[in-house]
Amino acid sequence: MVESKQQWKAWVYLLPCLVLLAIFTVWPIINTVRMAFLDGYSGLKEAGGETFSIGVANFVKVIQYKRFLQCLKTTMLLCLITVPVSTFLALLISVALNSIKFLQKPLQTIFFLPYVTNSIAIGMVFAAMFNIVGSFYGTENEIVVTAGIVNNVIEFFGGTRVNWINYGSTYFANMTVMVIYIVWNALPFKILILLSGLQSINKQYYEAAKVDGSSKSRIFWRITVPLLGPMLAYVIITGFIGGFKEYTSIVGIFGASMGPAHDAKRLNTMVGFIYDALATNQQGRASAAAIILFGIILVVTLINLRVSNKKVHY
Repeated sequence: MVESKQQWKAWVYLLPCLVLLAIFTVWPIINTVRMAFLDGYSGLKEAGGETFSIGVANFVKVIQYKRFLQCLKTTMLLCLITVPVSTFLALLISVALNSIKFLQKPLQTIFFLPYVTNSIAIGMVFAAMFNIVGSFYGTENEIVVTAGIVNNVIEFFGGTRVNWINYGSTYFANMTVMVIYIVWNALPFKILILLSGLQSINKQYYEAAKVDGSSKSRIFWRITVPLLGPMLAYVIITGFIGGFKEYTSIVGIFGASMGPAHDAKRLNTMVGFIYDALATNQQGRASAAAIILFGIILVVTLINLRVSNKKVHY
């Protein structure tokens, strides 16, 4: 503990960090709340001398926006599907890695690569994999279509080509691509956390279970999962927070249109809605949408914390 006479030194060391935190975190939050409650706020209009009354018109406009429910639906679906699936897969992979000692380090590196790769770049690769790469006229004026690797694999096993992301594709097909991508992209971080938790579990629990003749499935559900409770709670909560902020992965695959050519903005999310409002100089509406998103994340996080407090034993 720092002595009272030396506390000023600690504050001096912390001062640069506190100043940066106040400028780039605290003030933007305060300013966002301010803009959200200024009806029809626009930075350009304010610069021109226009004043704005205080009210909740921005929130009303956000809720009344014809695609607001679609943005909310897409965001909720991505969270509710990808978080449980990615967490369960990460748990299985972590248990497998923990038991393969001689290949653990190389496999850890392979699984961690998506986490250090740019999301837009990964999205472009996925778009090429699921895309129908090109349609053009051949030497005899016939239409030649080149499919991506996913459709090639489907056709190799006797299936029919699926229009995943191109013009005329369905919402279900688009969401399937996004779920696969987000789950794959979310695995590295969760594997890292869960694997570190597995390695910290006392091996005496497993030895005692083996002596009692417990099956592997019973050991997994009765020992491994409960003792990983704190880590599982952490990755689930952070997974939901990250899921509600999903944006770059959709842009990486579908581009700024956030959907196939025939239905732009079909896969728009809450964060995409905020960016759209900022692009049209509607900072008040964007701020209101940001606060609504913050409220949703806060409620979901509190529910997760409430559940984890009852189920998790530290």
